[in-house]
Amino acid sequence: MLRGSTTSPKFSLSVRQPASAGLSQCSHQCSRSGVKDWKDFQVCDRDLPAAVLQEYLQAEAIAVDTETMGLLPHRDRLCLVQLCNPAGQVTVLRIAQGQTATPFLKQLLEANIPKVFHFARFDLATLQHHLDIRVQPVFCTKIASKLARTYSPKHGLKDLIQELEQVELDKSSQSSDWGNAAHLSDEQLHYAANDVRYLLNARLKLISMLKREGRWELAQQCFACLPTLVSLDLLQYQSIFEH
Repeated sequence: MLRGSTTSPKFSLSVRQPASAGLSQCSHQCSRSGVKDWKDFQVCDRDLPAAVLQEYLQAEAIAVDTETMGLLPHRDRLCLVQLCNPAGQVTVLRIAQGQTATPFLKQLLEANIPKVFHFARFDLATLQHHLDIRVQPVFCTKIASKLARTYSPKHGLKDLIQELEQVELDKSSQSSDWGNAAHLSDEQLHYAANDVRYLLNARLKLISMLKREGRWELAQQCFACLPTLVSLDLLQYQSIFEH
C-alpha cells in the first residue's frame, strides 16, 4: 500500500501551564504539560525519547490508545498515540502526517509486556497499518467488560470507567479534529491523556471479575484471536465467519 514521506518536519508545541508548574522541556521535543484542575502528562513528537522508552519498558503493563482522523485505517491517518504506566506516567505522542515509522514505540509495543486497550481491534489495525507495529500481548477492556459485566448493556469506556473507577470522563472532544497536531487544544490533549489514565486499574478489576465468574481463560482466548481479526479487517473482509 502507498505511504507518505517520512521526512515531515517535527512539530513544536507550547502547551499552556500555570507559572508555578516548573516543567521544563526534555529531549526529542518532549515537553511536560500541566494545567490547573488536570493531572500532568508528557507530549512528544514522532517517537518516544530513549529515556521515556526505558521507563515504560520497566512497567508490568501499559495502557495504550490512539486518536485518528476517522474509523477507516486505509483512509484516515493516525494522529496520536497515548500511553500510561502503573505509576501514572502518561505520554501523548504526536504522529506527523506521512510518518510511517516509530522505532522506539515499536520496540515498546512489541515487547513482552501486556498492552491494555479499550476496543483493541481498532487500535491494533491502526498501529499495524500506519506504523507497521504488531502489538502483543494484548488485553481489551471492552471484550473483558462484555464477558464479565453481563448485567449491563453499556460497555463503552465512559460507562466502564464510571462504574469501576467512579470517574466521569469528559468525551466532548471525542469527535474533534485531531489532524492539526501542532495546535491541539488543552481540552483535546487532556481528553487524549484521560483515555489511558484509568485503563490499568480497570483491567485489574475486570480480571478479578472474570476469574470470579470462571471466564478468565475464555477472555484470554478472545484476546489471542485479535491479530487474526485485525488481519481480516485490514484486508477488508467482512462477515467471514457467517454462513
